[in-house]
Amino acid sequence: MADTYSPVRVSAHGGHSGQFCLHASDDLESMVQEYIRQGFAWFGITEHMPPLQDQYRYADESEAGISSAALQEQFELYVKTVKHLQQRYSSRITILVGMEAECYPGSLEYALKLQQRYALDYIVGSVHHVRGVNFDFSPAEYVRATEVCGDIDALYRTYFDEQYEMLQRLKPAVVGHFDLIRLYDPDYPRRLATPGVMQRIERNLAYIREKHLCLDLNMRALLKGAAEPYISRPILEKALALGIDILPGDDSHSVSSVGSGIDAGTALLQELGYGCVWKRPDRHQA
Repeated sequence: MADTYSPVRVSAHGGHSGQFCLHASDDLESMVQEYIRQGFAWFGITEHMPPLQDQYRYADESEAGISSAALQEQFELYVKTVKHLQQRYSSRITILVGMEAECYPGSLEYALKLQQRYALDYIVGSVHHVRGVNFDFSPAEYVRATEVCGDIDALYRTYFDEQYEMLQRLKPAVVGHFDLIRLYDPDYPRRLATPGVMQRIERNLAYIREKHLCLDLNMRALLKGAAEPYISRPILEKALALGIDILPGDDSHSVSSVGSGIDAGTALLQELGYGCVWKRPDRHQA
């Protein structure tokens, strides 16, 4: 009997810690140690980029009274900390120094400046805002973003249009939780399949393929009670048919969530015929 290939454990979108993110917990070094304990070959620490202005802070940052200037200083400390850990644990695991970028007015230029300033290994390009409204922090904000766009179908169309702009401007090595816009919509399978939305999805996937970017198979959705990860299966199948590289991500926010869903995501990809030979997204990839 032929040997069965067993993929190594990796996470391209992970490592939000309570040390540098209010909606996470535990210190960053403890999380690194947990990735080592679980036998990961490599993972990326991808803390959120700091807000450009106070109006783009997350709700918890605003409620805590932390200014955008203070969060920018904290990001500099984050980079110094993770680069220290990268060297300290280099004999035991490969740590990639990354950042999860945002998409709102002015953020894309700022993200590129941060990547250059701090010599980041790579960017995870995510969209958490539509027309400047952070739709994913609560159902109420999702409703507000819907109202700003006009209706929920327009919300989806606008999301994928803004994602396309982000892809063109940043060309992020990893595209984060591609269909996050479905977050608070129980009718998302039908919504994603509507012609106006699917046309945009296929356009964005074609660009991702053209630029050889990777898609994040974000498993955190399962931890939060969703029926499937981001990307939903019909879109994942389209991506695989195009030959797009997929990378699993635990999007961990605590020691307890490190590695969550990674094995399930790998099993799903293998079920769909993907080889699970991971393309490392840093500047030094083979």
